[in-house]
Amino acid sequence: MCLDGPRDAPALLLIHGTASSTRSWDALVPLLTSSHRVIRIDLLGHGRSAKPDDRSYALPDQAHRVGVALDRLRVEHAVVVGHSSGGVVSVALAEQRPDLVTALVLVNTGPSLDAFIPSPSSSSGFSQWPPTDEQLLGFASTGFSRAGYRIPPDLLDDVRRMTPHSLTATMQATRAHLEQRALPDRLAALGTPLLVIFGADDRRWRSSSAADYRVVPGARVELLPGLGHSPILEDPARTATPLLAFAAVHAVPAD
Repeated sequence: MCLDGPRDAPALLLIHGTASSTRSWDALVPLLTSSHRVIRIDLLGHGRSAKPDDRSYALPDQAHRVGVALDRLRVEHAVVVGHSSGGVVSVALAEQRPDLVTALVLVNTGPSLDAFIPSPSSSSGFSQWPPTDEQLLGFASTGFSRAGYRIPPDLLDDVRRMTPHSLTATMQATRAHLEQRALPDRLAALGTPLLVIFGADDRRWRSSSAADYRVVPGARVELLPGLGHSPILEDPARTATPLLAFAAVHAVPAD
C-alpha cells in the first residue's frame, strides 16, 4: 500500500490493472496530491502482495479486500479510479460498498468482452516462466500507443514478479466477471457518478466502446487523442486534467 498527500484531504483510491502494480500510477500521483490523499493498493497476486495459488482471484473478492484495506485506514468515502481491469474491480467495490465509493473514474476499462481486441500477446500466459524479455515486450506493447513512448522497465518487472497462476487466474477472473454482466448495465443500476477516460488509440479495447457507458445517467466520457491503453503513463498531465475536475465535484472531505 502507498499513501501520498495530506492525511486530511479527500481520499482518492487508485486501482491498477492486470500484471501491474501501484507503480503504474507513479507518474500521475504527484499531480493529484496537492488536493487529495492518494491511496494505492497492490491487488492480490500483484506487486508486493502475496501470490498464493489457493485463494480466490475473483473480482468481487479482490474488491472486498480493497474495502477491508480502506476500513483499516478509516477511510469512509473515496473517489475510486481504476485502470483497465482495475476499473472492473472498482465497479465491483462500488456494488459492494456504495456508501464508500462516492464516484468512479474508469481509465481505458472495456465495458464488455465485445470491446476486446484479440492479439497473440493477449493470451492468458507465456510459453515459459519467467518469460523472456522478448515475450514481455510483446505482452506489454499493446498497452501503449503514443509515438516515441518507451516502456518503463519497472512495468516489465511487475510481470516478472507475478506467478503463472496469479497472472492466469487474474485474466480469467476479469473475463468471467465481464461475461456475467457488462459494466454499463452494472453502473446504470448503481447511480454512482461516473467519468470514463479513454486513450483514443487503445490497442486492447476498442475506444469506440467508451460510448457504451453513455447509457449510465450523467456519465461523462473523455477521449484522449494520440494516447493508447495507458494514458496514466503515456501522458499523466492530460489524464489528470479531467480526473481532477471530476473529483473536485464529487470528493467528500475527510472527517
